[in-house]
Amino acid sequence: MTTGLFVEDSGEGAVPLVLLHGFGGSHLDWREVQQALGEFVRCLSYDLPGHGGSLDYPDAGPAATAARAVLDDLEARGISRVHVAGHSFGGAVAVLMALTKPESVASLTLLAPGGFGDEINSALLAEFAAADDEAALARCLRLMAGFEAIVPEELVEASASLRQKPGQVEKLREIASVLAKDGKQGRLPPHKLAGLDLPVRVVWGDLDTVLPVRQLENVPPHFAVHRYRTLGHMLPHEAPAEMARILRYSMG
Repeated sequence: MTTGLFVEDSGEGAVPLVLLHGFGGSHLDWREVQQALGEFVRCLSYDLPGHGGSLDYPDAGPAATAARAVLDDLEARGISRVHVAGHSFGGAVAVLMALTKPESVASLTLLAPGGFGDEINSALLAEFAAADDEAALARCLRLMAGFEAIVPEELVEASASLRQKPGQVEKLREIASVLAKDGKQGRLPPHKLAGLDLPVRVVWGDLDTVLPVRQLENVPPHFAVHRYRTLGHMLPHEAPAEMARILRYSMG
C-alpha cells in the first residue's frame, strides 16, 4: 500500500529508526548519520510533505500534517513501534507523532527542534526557501552552520537538485510562511511536552542562528539535554558521528 509519502528504507534492525529532516531538506540530509550508524540499524528516512519525493502530498505545511502522514505510512507498512529522530521542523513533527500515538514511539531524539519557543529566524528561513541555485543555497547553509563547520559540496548540490523540481521553490515559500507566521513559530503545548512518558533527548548548538539555544530553557526537566559550544543549526551535517552516537544511546 502506498500513502504518497517518499521513504528510503535501509539497514536491518528489530525496531526501526525514523529520520525526519528539517525545513527545505530531504531524506538525504541523514545520509552521513546513517553511514555512522551502520547497516545493522534499520532506518526509515522520509521526505516530509511538500519536500522532494513527497512534494505533492496534500495540505503540506503544518507539522501536524507531516506527523499524521508519517504515522499513516508506518501503519500501512505494518510497523507498530519505532524510534524517532527529527531535526528542526522534523523535531516538531517527531514530538507530534509521540503526542498523537505514544504507544508507537519508543524514543525521541530532537536535534535543534522546532516548537520549543516563539523565536525563529524568519528572514533566514525565507531566504533559504527562495534559494534556487548553488550559490544562494551555500550562503544560507553557511549562515545556519557553526563557525567551524564546512558545508559539504554534496549537500549544496543535493539541495540545488531538489529545488529544480517544478513547484518545489513555490511550495517551500508557502511552507515558510506557515512555519514563521508574523515572524514567530508555533509552540508545542508545554503541558503536553511535560507529560511525555518516554525517553527524550534534545540536542542543541550554541551557535544556532535559526532557533536560539536559549529555547533549551523550555525543555522539560526529565528530557536529557546535549549542548555543544561550537555547533550551529545543521547538526546532522556538522557532527554526524556525534549525532549517531546519541542516537545509539536513545535506541538502547
